[in-house]
Amino acid sequence: MNHVPTAYTRQMATEGEARARTVARTVLAEQLEGGDHSCLTSGDADARWRVLTAHTWAGLARGEKVLIIPDPSDLSDDEAVTRMDGGSGRVEAARDAGQLEFRRNTDVYLPDGRFDKERQLAGYTAEVERAQQEGWSRLRAAADMSWAGPKHVSRDELLDYETSLGPVYANRGLIGLCWYDQERTKNYLVAARDAHPVRVMECLDAIEATQIPNGGRIAGWADLSTRAEFGAALRAALARPDDGVPCTLELDLTALSFMEAYCASQLITAVSSLPEGSRVTVRCGPILELVLRGLGADDVPQLELNVVEEPSDQECA
Repeated sequence: MNHVPTAYTRQMATEGEARARTVARTVLAEQLEGGDHSCLTSGDADARWRVLTAHTWAGLARGEKVLIIPDPSDLSDDEAVTRMDGGSGRVEAARDAGQLEFRRNTDVYLPDGRFDKERQLAGYTAEVERAQQEGWSRLRAAADMSWAGPKHVSRDELLDYETSLGPVYANRGLIGLCWYDQERTKNYLVAARDAHPVRVMECLDAIEATQIPNGGRIAGWADLSTRAEFGAALRAALARPDDGVPCTLELDLTALSFMEAYCASQLITAVSSLPEGSRVTVRCGPILELVLRGLGADDVPQLELNVVEEPSDQECA
């Protein structure tokens, strides 16, 4: 079965699955592209799981196999799925379908209690090939690097491994996110970060709303912690002077990194309550499109989705 969306099939044909990275750049997790070997330095578990959620949703929306490799002391697989799912059922369904997989970092990097660079490089190559054989567009992996302590690997050995991954990423189109805990890997932190050509921002949970002509723009992260702010921003964006009169509005969500099912339902309900003949054009990326369509956006005649395939430049709110 071919799981790859048409837009990404065309994209892969043109990009050739290889991207040479010579200058470090900083992006949001959902902006990672084929060939990106990235690093996240995190000191906050909640913020880290927000990044992993955005990372995972991006992969699901793009038809990629997603492999999450946490530490054994982190959330269980079921807890992680519940946290990332946001009530939509999409993440749970992806795990059941084999698109999302969890493994523990000690099993991946230290299967016999020791680290072997060549074994690890061969392992990632095999995982990329397996994902492609299963019909996914590419492999998107995220791994907790807390296993990399002096007991198992020296600083120089770790940096040699990280830099050796370059050809695997470039030639295979792999997307990877290595997260380094600021406390548990503090001896390696700066050097490890500098060994990655891409750095991922640790975005905070916040909503930023601005008015635009005939509508509004909402940026940030819409989940349990920001529901009230999102609701207020939504009401302001859809406000109209004449109740009962059809309206034409635009809602720009291209800078919204994540939206849980509850907030998505708020949006759909608000738009469906507008007068017949109204039209609200929602600009969003493929991740939010996945959420909105899954919750019934196509059944609301007042709602039109304008999907922006390439993510726009965004900043943490």
